[in-house]
Amino acid sequence: MPELPDVMIYIEALTARIMGDSLQGVRISSPFLLRTFEPPLDAVLNRRVIEIRRFGKRIALGLESDFWLVMHLMIAGRLQWKAAGAKITGKIGLAAFDFSRGTLLLTEAGSKRRAALHIFEGLDQVRRHAPEALDVLTCTVAEFQAVLTSENHTLKRALTDPSLFSGIGNAYSDEILHRARMSPLLQTRKLSDEEINRLHQATVETLQLWIDRLRTECGPDFPLHVTAFRDEMAVHGKFGKPCPDCGAPVQRIRYADNETNYCARCQTGDRVLADRSLSRLLKDDWPRSIDDWE
Repeated sequence: MPELPDVMIYIEALTARIMGDSLQGVRISSPFLLRTFEPPLDAVLNRRVIEIRRFGKRIALGLESDFWLVMHLMIAGRLQWKAAGAKITGKIGLAAFDFSRGTLLLTEAGSKRRAALHIFEGLDQVRRHAPEALDVLTCTVAEFQAVLTSENHTLKRALTDPSLFSGIGNAYSDEILHRARMSPLLQTRKLSDEEINRLHQATVETLQLWIDRLRTECGPDFPLHVTAFRDEMAVHGKFGKPCPDCGAPVQRIRYADNETNYCARCQTGDRVLADRSLSRLLKDDWPRSIDDWE
């Protein structure tokens, strides 16, 4: 799923291409994409784009007269910039947004249709649909601490909770916690002031690092390689591979369709955290430290 750094780069690319241009047409090929019926789709046509902003992982196009197109790419949704009038792409094409300078295509890989498009009249309606959580790039340490400790959760859950922090998902939470040298299972209300400061610093540094890296990678082109799995990442998606800092094999905790990746040596004092499904199977044979893991 595109997270804060990817969404920021999308917004920068869109700003350079459609800001001030009029939305001439919207072509939708999937009946599952548009999730609202009032105002109607025709209400946004021939209106200029006057603002583009991020609501968590959503991209919102602000049009004249306070109309908003809000896109949530979910896991497999992606954007492409094509020549004006470009056709919607095969089975993965969901919609085309036509501007005078080009066409923005919304695609989604796979058979599940999770990406969503909403149309709202009024910014207050957008905020009801997508409440603005704390922006970790601009908040103070005190604001970060207040939100982090507002409920007692594991660090992994707290960082990825869209009602608490804006735009952080499974991938970058792994990278943040590795940089902070903290276990994903630490409880938020048991952290010391030093640990909270360290986590805040790691959060800002990790996200800004990836924004800068993706911006450089993309250059003036439209982002083409938006993915949650990148070779430069330290632990996310690197199960079994060596940690770039200590060389120990990266570990994982699997749950549902997701997994948390971490380095036991760097983050948990050599302790391998129990993977619920596998540890139940192995019981007493489950390795308790990184030195027992082969």
